[in-house]
Order: sequence, then C-alpha cells, then structure tokens
Amino acid sequence: MSSGEVHMQVEGSVARIWFDRPEAMNSMTWKMYNDFEKISLRLQTMSKLRAIVLRGVGGKAFVAGTDIHQFSDFDRSEHGVEYEKKMDRILNEFVSIPAPTLAVIDDLAIGGGLNIAASCDLRLAATGARFGVPISRTLGNCLSMRNYANMISLIGEPASKRMLFLAELMTAEELAGTGFLARVVPPQEVDTASDELIEKLCSMAPLTITASKKALQRLRTANLPSGEDLIELCYGSSDFQEGVQAFMAKRRPNWTGE
Repeated sequence: MSSGEVHMQVEGSVARIWFDRPEAMNSMTWKMYNDFEKISLRLQTMSKLRAIVLRGVGGKAFVAGTDIHQFSDFDRSEHGVEYEKKMDRILNEFVSIPAPTLAVIDDLAIGGGLNIAASCDLRLAATGARFGVPISRTLGNCLSMRNYANMISLIGEPASKRMLFLAELMTAEELAGTGFLARVVPPQEVDTASDELIEKLCSMAPLTITASKKALQRLRTANLPSGEDLIELCYGSSDFQEGVQAFMAKRRPNWTGE
C-alpha cells in the first residue's frame, strides 16, 4: 500500500487540496501530513486566493484518520505527546491561511479526518457521509485540548460525547442541525453545491473574511488549558499498546484500564 500524497491545484483565485490515498480511504501517513503542512505554509503567502477547497480522492472518504499502523513504534507516553503537538502545529498552520477554507466531504471523516474538517471554515457533505472519533473502541488514545475545544465549539458537547464515549459514527443528516455543516446535499449534487459556495466566497470582501477568521480562532483558543497529562495517561498505557496490536491483528481489543 502506498504512502499516499497530498497535492494542490490552483485555478485562478481558488486552490484545491486533494488527500490522495483512496486504496486506504485516504488515511493519513506521516508523508501526507508533511505534504499538508508544506502546502499550508505555501498558502499562507498566496494573498490573491479567495477560497481553498479540501477533498478526498476516490469519492468514498474525505480522510479516514491517521494510518494506525504508524503507531506500532509508540512505546512510551512521550511519543503520544510529540504526536499530538505535531498534529496541533500542522492544523494551526492550516488555520493560519488567510483565505476561507471549505471541506467537501463525500463520505468518511474520522479521527484525524474529522479534526481536519473541523479546522476548515465551512463544511459541505453528501447525505450519508459519516463523522466520528471512535478511539474508545479502536486505539484507546485521546485528543489534544485543541481538538476537544474544536469539537465542543462546532459540534456541541452531546454529539461529541456520542462520538467519543460510544464511538458512534454520526451521519451528515444527524449533524445538520448542529450548524457544523454549511450544506448537506445528495451525492450527485455535491459538485454543483461546492461550486456555488466557492463562487459566493470569492465574491465577498476578503479582508473582512480574514479578520473575522482570525478573530474567531483567537477567541476559540484563548486560555486553552494544557492537556499533556491526559495524553500521557492514554498513550503511555497498556490499553493503547493493546489497541494498536488488536487493530493490526484485526481483533477486538481487551481493555483493562491500565
């Protein structure tokens, strides 16, 4: 299976970012995260852009999380802290792009995929698209405080707890009432609906959008508490090791709470 890539196309005032690993539901490898960060840094300097669109290749997934096989080398809590810090840095570089960002979600946006979608300014989803963070069922790890704050702010606490505690995948229709999704349309209408949103974004005052985007981000992250102790609790546990081993063996984990 390939390490995949994240690549960008620029057409006039619109940039399109593609997560390209369809054989693995676009699950993110370290290479893909590095590609994504480099693209984000480049986009921060492109002042003429009016909209940035993110989408998964293949039509079956936006991003189905981080490739879990990569966690097999994590054998102490520090690895988890380093990983979550790196993910926060990459997503913070992405949200620092001045132009508005739109996630177009054909289907699965799970784990890291949900975090990327939640870091976009707007989200459009096909009916039936599924969203979740099933870590209580799969790995036994946790999120950074940044990503918890984003979930609570954008999805709400009740829906976040369903995803985090019950490992439920919620559909676009279920999330439509939360405000998390700007549009929910049938799959055959996704391209048209995304084009309409892009056209509308491009017609708005760019400095107003940039100022509003930065202001909202500052408010969301102001006085955000540290969560390293929680990350160490999970990533340094026997349960996390069990979760990774069970995933690779394609069996259910045997959780012990240790």
